[in-house]
Amino acid sequence: MELRLYPNLILDALRNVRYPASGKNIVDDGMVEDDIRIDGNKVSFSLIFDRPTDPFIKSIVRAAETAINTYISPDVDIKGNINVKTRTVAPQPAERPLKNVKNIIGISSGKGGVGKSTVASNLAVALAREGYKVGLLDADIFGPSMPKMFGLENEELYMHRVDGRELIIPAQKYGVKVLSIGLLVDKNAPVLWRGGMASNALKQLITDADWGELDYFLIDMPPGTSDIHLTLVQTLAITGAVIVTTPQQVALADARKGIAMFTGDKVNVPILGLVENMAWFTPEKHPDERYYIFGHEGGVRLANELNVKLLAQIPIVGSICEQGDEGEPIAMGDTVASHAFLHLAHEVVEAIDERNNTLPPTTKVELK
Repeated sequence: MELRLYPNLILDALRNVRYPASGKNIVDDGMVEDDIRIDGNKVSFSLIFDRPTDPFIKSIVRAAETAINTYISPDVDIKGNINVKTRTVAPQPAERPLKNVKNIIGISSGKGGVGKSTVASNLAVALAREGYKVGLLDADIFGPSMPKMFGLENEELYMHRVDGRELIIPAQKYGVKVLSIGLLVDKNAPVLWRGGMASNALKQLITDADWGELDYFLIDMPPGTSDIHLTLVQTLAITGAVIVTTPQQVALADARKGIAMFTGDKVNVPILGLVENMAWFTPEKHPDERYYIFGHEGGVRLANELNVKLLAQIPIVGSICEQGDEGEPIAMGDTVASHAFLHLAHEVVEAIDERNNTLPPTTKVELK
């Protein structure tokens, strides 16, 4: 059956879509162009944004499609018919990224599956518990996990104007400012981007967000070595890196590669230390018992071999994973595992103080 459609009906439906940066609906905000076309049940029109890198483009297009199908009829043919345009605006002067951040820490691992993101999230929370101003960037573009670990999967992001620029306001929970590509894309859909697109998205999360004043800015890096790592060291002067491994030989071999990447002549980012995660299994009800499931002190030996500091050994405790899945980092509590992450936070603070007192500031990497 053919619907009776007309432009004002389309506009009324679109008034239910709000643009986070202004808080206004997209019609009153001037984002719907005067080019609505109706051909039977098919509707098409254009949305206009200030810049092609606006982080809300995809979510606004989806919301506009949903609004038309919800407030008019599911029979309206709108999917894929919304054109995106950008206004021509004068380029804004570049600023030094994170100019109000004292220390930038990369949390890295040579391979996946060693609990790097768990360490990053709990270290951030532990530092916040100690009274520091902390930010956490989820730089794992293709496998973001921080929205889940912080219980922010349904969080909406907003923007506001700072010194003439529209900046993303990071989500905030447990005293930590958090930003992840997972907060801007469909959580049930894979991120199918080429390397250049992923790098540009990451730069935007760094430079187009209002991180404010921070003592520590933690970056949860993707596992291994990739374009993302190069983008980060070329965009930011990273104070130092924390390497996460498990006691297994295969994990230790990859941790060596990760350390070599940061300490190479071209990158030259200081290693703050090594974290041996899953060092042993400790039953919740028997905190004094230790079972070395993945090997015994492999991380300790690697730290000694490479002359880097062993920052902490984190045990396997079931509640670490459970609370991470529930969006409540274990570092918020008062358990054996919580104390392990608080100890890690103290060690990281000491390592950064020592690094800053003995080494010159890190500079951005210039790779040709």
